Amino acid sequence: MKTFSKSSKLDDVCYDIRGPVLDEAKRMESAGQEILKLNIGNPAPFGFEAPEELVRQISENLTRAEGYIDSKGLLASREAVASYSSKSGIRNVNIEDIFIGNGVSELIVMAMQGLLNEGDEVLIPAPDYPLWTAAVVLAGGTPVHYICDEQSDWQPDISDIRKKVSSRTKGIVVINPNNPTGAVYSGEVLDRIVEVAERNELIIFSDEIYDRILYDEARHISIASLTKNVPCVTLNGLSKSHLITGYRVGWMIFSGNLPGARSYIEGVNMLASMRLCSNVPAQYAVAVALQNDETIRRHTSADGRLKKQRDLGYERLKRIPGLSCTKPHGAFYFFPRIDTKMFGIKDDEKLTLDLLKKERVLVVQGTGFNWFEPDHFRIVFLPEMSLLQRAFDALEHFLKDYRQR
Repeated sequence: MKTFSKSSKLDDVCYDIRGPVLDEAKRMESAGQEILKLNIGNPAPFGFEAPEELVRQISENLTRAEGYIDSKGLLASREAVASYSSKSGIRNVNIEDIFIGNGVSELIVMAMQGLLNEGDEVLIPAPDYPLWTAAVVLAGGTPVHYICDEQSDWQPDISDIRKKVSSRTKGIVVINPNNPTGAVYSGEVLDRIVEVAERNELIIFSDEIYDRILYDEARHISIASLTKNVPCVTLNGLSKSHLITGYRVGWMIFSGNLPGARSYIEGVNMLASMRLCSNVPAQYAVAVALQNDETIRRHTSADGRLKKQRDLGYERLKRIPGLSCTKPHGAFYFFPRIDTKMFGIKDDEKLTLDLLKKERVLVVQGTGFNWFEPDHFRIVFLPEMSLLQRAFDALEHFLKDYRQR
């Protein structure tokens, strides 16, 4: 029989958050083993519940959500997004330049497909959320990774960004607050990224899905609020801030200097129309959600569950020989460094696989986030305190005598 192979477009694509190590975890689960999954930012399995008023708003509008709607999304939802953006300092947002999607993930792919031709370059942070790199590759573009500096709390290295701009560069991606590092970018750094974009006439893509998940009085600044001279594409949604990852609702906002980007926006509109519309029921939650972020503020406050879990995990990581970690000020991830010489590590995927097999704890290797060296991994701090203690006990026990062979 004829053999059918995957598309060659996938040769340079990886998404190791749900990659080969997860496949092994599933096999182990099917054999009856319990796996502590700290590989993905999915609040629901760890007891986080969606705000009651969101669930009620969706359920009460189900009979109104049975047909297709405007491919850009419900008007009331887009109006709510425009109002929220205005409060974030993004000026002159037109509701016709707002697209509602099935989460930010779909919109990232759409944004890249609508823009890139073969060989076009996009600057992407390293480490990154790997869907950005994958989306650029699938759209025929070339991802060029700029360094975020661990010694400066994982802030982007502006000099490295400048070096990597070329005549083929179309845009620059900013992930703030950052996944996987938890960094929240300073106003000074964002201003300097804007300077680079303005000087080189680049589109700024800003992934702000964690903008309301902040600790220690950290302040989020939307980079689109800092410029009107270049096009900005801001992506956000309710998945993380309102604990409804499965509902799949996000948005993409075009702002800034848009006259030169009108053809691009038309292309995105064409792609949005081709998928008819995004998930309608969840769109009824947008307006209510953007008027109330009390739930996530409660979890991130000084006495909040997420804040306490962040503090516990950070202290535990600092005490494990061979590990160091920059404290995250946003999101719900640690991205610790591991001493590769101490443990003889050459392959960080093997490290995570060995941890899974010995301790039944699932994390993600740092190279899965397009980091250059096998010296980091990402761990989620969503589990409640006792589970988190168990996870760090297991990690400490594993590393006590681990040497990679």
